Amino acid sequence: MKLEKFEKKIPKKIFSVLKKRKFAELRPCQTKSINKGLFEDKNLLVCTPTASGKTLVAELAILNAIFHDKGKAIYVVPLRALASEKFKDFKKHYDEFFKIAISSGDIDTADSYLANYDLIITTSEKLDSLLRHRAHWLSQVKVVVLDEIHLLNDASRGPTLEILITILRKLLPKLQLIGLSATIGNPEALADWLNAELVLDHWRPVRLDKGVFFDDKIEFSKK
Repeated sequence: MKLEKFEKKIPKKIFSVLKKRKFAELRPCQTKSINKGLFEDKNLLVCTPTASGKTLVAELAILNAIFHDKGKAIYVVPLRALASEKFKDFKKHYDEFFKIAISSGDIDTADSYLANYDLIITTSEKLDSLLRHRAHWLSQVKVVVLDEIHLLNDASRGPTLEILITILRKLLPKLQLIGLSATIGNPEALADWLNAELVLDHWRPVRLDKGVFFDDKIEFSKK
């Protein structure tokens, strides 16, 4: 859908950033997220295919937290390599608009220097460390994005992520949570636990065909 059609629903400063980045259209999960309260600080669980535009939903929530709510944002990923990748992406697109930091090391510390940054990209394990050290700047956090939130079901990372979400909700009652995933078996139940609006969509930029490879041949299923 054309970006202009949502101009009245998108805060002016955020709309100008989108125009500067030359966005002309919004994808289905992005329009659905806006309609379900993205800019009203509602929790969202976005379950859509890979490359369908989930990351921009998170970026819009981050921009809203920093520009409108005058607070900080945290982007949580499961792996340090992914944290580095996201840090580079955010620096590329938003370095002129706000200050971005990455905190994903093994050192168990409060990282007080993060008080000087608007967006902190980190792993769930590192955020657990920051919470246990009671980093004073955490009270300024307005939104937390949880990438790959389906890892709640992972035997190794799931318990830490679940405890993090529970502590964050208790510590910051007005916090906005944005969960992102391409694969969740029970999205309705998870959305209910998060007290979140569920954004479901099956649109993908490239058609996905399923088939069986056998004897050097692929036989695709018939539509």
